[in-house]
Amino acid sequence: MAYFFEEESRTFDEYLLVPGYTGPDCIPANVSLQTPVVRYNKKKGEKCPLTMNIPMVSAVMQAVSDDKLAVALAKEGGISFIFGSQTIENQAAMVARVKDYKAGFVSSDTNIRPDQTLTELVAAIEVTGHSTVAVTEDGSANGKLLGIITERDFRINHCAPDAKVSEYMTPLKDLVKAEDGITLEEANNLIWAHKINQLPVVDKNGNLLYLVFRKDAASHTEHPLELLDSKKRYIVGAGINTRDYMERVPALLKAGVDVMTLDSSEGFTEWQRRALQDIHAKWPNAKIGAGNVVDAEGFNFLADAGADFVKIGIGGGSICITREQKGIGRGQATATIEVAKARDAYYEKTGIYVPICSDGGIVYDHHITLALAMGADFVMLGRYFARFDESPTNKLIVNGNYVKEYWGEGSNRARNWQRYDLGGKKGMAFEEGVDSYVPYAGALHDNVTLTTSKVIHAMCNCGAVSIPELQEKAKITRVSSASIREGGAHDVIVKNSIKAN
Repeated sequence: MAYFFEEESRTFDEYLLVPGYTGPDCIPANVSLQTPVVRYNKKKGEKCPLTMNIPMVSAVMQAVSDDKLAVALAKEGGISFIFGSQTIENQAAMVARVKDYKAGFVSSDTNIRPDQTLTELVAAIEVTGHSTVAVTEDGSANGKLLGIITERDFRINHCAPDAKVSEYMTPLKDLVKAEDGITLEEANNLIWAHKINQLPVVDKNGNLLYLVFRKDAASHTEHPLELLDSKKRYIVGAGINTRDYMERVPALLKAGVDVMTLDSSEGFTEWQRRALQDIHAKWPNAKIGAGNVVDAEGFNFLADAGADFVKIGIGGGSICITREQKGIGRGQATATIEVAKARDAYYEKTGIYVPICSDGGIVYDHHITLALAMGADFVMLGRYFARFDESPTNKLIVNGNYVKEYWGEGSNRARNWQRYDLGGKKGMAFEEGVDSYVPYAGALHDNVTLTTSKVIHAMCNCGAVSIPELQEKAKITRVSSASIREGGAHDVIVKNSIKAN
């Protein structure tokens, strides 16, 4: 006989947080949203090898996560999982562009020899779009540094096109430079002290290693939570499937990817177990998340298989129609609560803490706080990030309003059949996602700052200054349909809703 769950399947909208005691130290300035991303032996006092500064990651979707959004989200302290429904080469190139992005210490991508002409210099600038050019002995990014030349050092219309770069560059003797080993803070201090726009960093033999730019120092000040690796590069993730992982994973690792996740509508499968074991056997240091699951049994299966984190959620996404098409899924709140209990039990039994990610079902900002309070370590968002300037889709005007395109990986537009792979023939038998629009919302930075501010203030109302403390102290109540209505503006005419004739 089939197994019947006694409790109804519930969504985040059916719960509210009840305030707790807010002490004098429980103020927004003291709240940390730092959270673990991958498994670690917590009982032995190990430090998690990968953490985030905000508990938000972007979904593995064509309409959401490319290299541009990955950089923008890493600046805020989160991680983007670049979509895997593209060629291995293209996905690896996106990852590489994120890792090469100008964050702190930058490898010079525009270089020239001193004996080359200004015409050649202009051509090089046009290719890269970067007007600061390192002049090295052999014209390479890591050659012996001889000087720096920028577009402000010459005017091509007033100079002989065949004039040599050496005639217009700032020579090495007049440059402020630093040696290998300088910290980013020290480099920025030199930039401000000498009122320069860039600082070359050289090795003991005078070979160019990096450039540090004034504008990157300003960017770091604006984004104090930016997520960087040990080489001062942005952290980036990527999605993989259960078909070509033995070819895709090494290409992504070579490109510098920090963490990957198996991208599937249903993770309680033999295919994910095999993929996890194959990948960890060949690349033991690779970090691989898995999912999606909606109950304790599914979590334990993936945790035992070696998942570095487990994603929760089936059918709760705004563009997902899996529940309609197949009758498969579970309310996101109920699934998160049960899987969190399983995660805690697994930790008590093994000493290993396996983070969990609530993926889907989040409509309002306060749903993020609820997901965290219910036990999630972080949340994965698709529709939320698809609305921003940095997402890869087109901005259109529909019915007089700005919107952005947004489609599911289970739609015919995405044709990502690997995400719904059950080991059979290639192709999609039917759609499990729709093609849609979402209201345009502007820049990622402004919106994420507002969202995290709401989460932080709600945590203070609960008497918590960290996510683990929120999970320990949170008091959560179920709400009726009447109380949901009561929670919004009601029985008044809201001024901005009255349209002038």
